[in-house]
This record gives sequence, C-alpha cells and structure tokens, in this order.
Amino acid sequence: MADAKTLSSARVMVIDDSNTIRRSAEIFLTQAGCQVILAENGFDALVKIADHQPDLIFVDIMMPRLDGYQTCQLIKKNGKYKETPVIMLSSKDSLFDRARGRMVGSDEYLTKPFTKESLLKAVEAHLANRKAA
Repeated sequence: MADAKTLSSARVMVIDDSNTIRRSAEIFLTQAGCQVILAENGFDALVKIADHQPDLIFVDIMMPRLDGYQTCQLIKKNGKYKETPVIMLSSKDSLFDRARGRMVGSDEYLTKPFTKESLLKAVEAHLANRKAA
C-alpha cells in the first residue's frame, strides 16, 4: 500500500470533466493525506496549475474544448512544469492512445475506472522518482 510519508501533503491535481471521477479521486487522495486540486477542463486546470503548483497531475483524455493530450502538451511545454509528472486517465486502453500520451509527454497511463490502490500506487511511484532525482 502507499507510503503515508510519500503522499502526505503532496499536491495532486485531478483534471476530469466527470464529477464522479473527480470526487472518487479526491476521496482516495485526501484519505491518503494529499492536498487535492480539482479542475473540470484543461483551461480551468492551466489557471489552477499556476496558482497551486501541483506535485503531480492526473488528466482525463476525453474532455471538451481542450482535451487531455492538448492539456498535457501545454503543461510539458512550460519549462516550470515540464518535470511535473502527468498521468493520463482514460476509459480507452489501446496501444495508440498510450503512444499518443507518451508523444505529448505523459509519464503514465491509468485506465478508468481506477481503484484506490492503482491511483495511490501511481502517485507514490512518481513522487518517489521525483525525490530520488
């Protein structure tokens, strides 16, 4: 299970147009001690990233107007946030989707619906990698 020290006070952003997904992720992450920042879409997220400077970002692929690929690419193009891990969230699990996520700079791909364990494991792994670097 996730290491409480690694997750405690980590700032994690969840970008998803589904209220259900945002709430589920928020509950799982808050229970683990994370500070959670929620955004409904890519535009909302870009403003909040500057304000909150998250340690890790989950982004849904299928969103209106600015999709997850575009959002990830914009985050990674910004020198200040290019090292911030971005984990793509999607109900689609094709090789093409995973490859496209990598091409825009995502660090991992998590399939929805996710479990509490898979969500926290992803956070823990990427935050541990950042501290080790």
